[in-house]
Amino acid sequence: MTETAAGTDWRAWQESWDRQQEWYMPDREERFRVMLDMVEAVVGPEPRVLDLACGTGSITDRLVRRFPAATSTGVDLDPALLAIARGYFAGDERVSFVTADLADPGWTRLLPYGSYDAVLTATALHWLPVGPLTTLYGQLAGLVRDGGVLMNADHMTDLGTPRINAAERAHRHAAMDRAKAAGALDWSDWWDLAAKDPVLAAPTAERFAIYGEHADGDTPSAEWHLRTLRESGFTEARPVWASPSDTVVLALK
Repeated sequence: MTETAAGTDWRAWQESWDRQQEWYMPDREERFRVMLDMVEAVVGPEPRVLDLACGTGSITDRLVRRFPAATSTGVDLDPALLAIARGYFAGDERVSFVTADLADPGWTRLLPYGSYDAVLTATALHWLPVGPLTTLYGQLAGLVRDGGVLMNADHMTDLGTPRINAAERAHRHAAMDRAKAAGALDWSDWWDLAAKDPVLAAPTAERFAIYGEHADGDTPSAEWHLRTLRESGFTEARPVWASPSDTVVLALK
């Protein structure tokens, strides 16, 4: 990496983030495909999308490549991941980013639009405890237009199946260990590289001052998410994709 943001290879950082996330979720692309399938099915191929807790803009990247007429607003608080996102999408007028804390009651006032066809988020909201997540779902119900959708792809744990959960976790972690031995970067490895990069070092330090190593949230069941989404103002809600550990829930306004 070079020492100026203008010369930084943002695509390399974007791809590096994707590979690191795939170490945890080898089926990550499949969930993204299903999310975009359902966006097209419900609201069409020219959606206005809110990419919630967007990170480096992984969802937005796939959105605008599949739907060239789509627009996206990415929202996050992480200064390092937003630096990568803004660098990667620089000059793309379809895409904008907002720095906002989802725990701040007034975060929606920072958005450029008052409503969205779709709100999409992946592997992010488990950082929130159930209380703030319930509040957030209520706020999102106010942002999604009538007939629009919210989709959340995340870890959703069924505590009623402890033996199944343990077997799945052991199998998944054995595969992760093999990939790590073959050179895959994990979360800590990736952030170590970012901290050493001349451009990302300062925002990475700021990021860890905000979050610490990792936020402690909750991973309630899919049933909890579906019930809470309905109680928050969505008319229908159900899973549209699931792996042994994760689920994509879709809520229709």
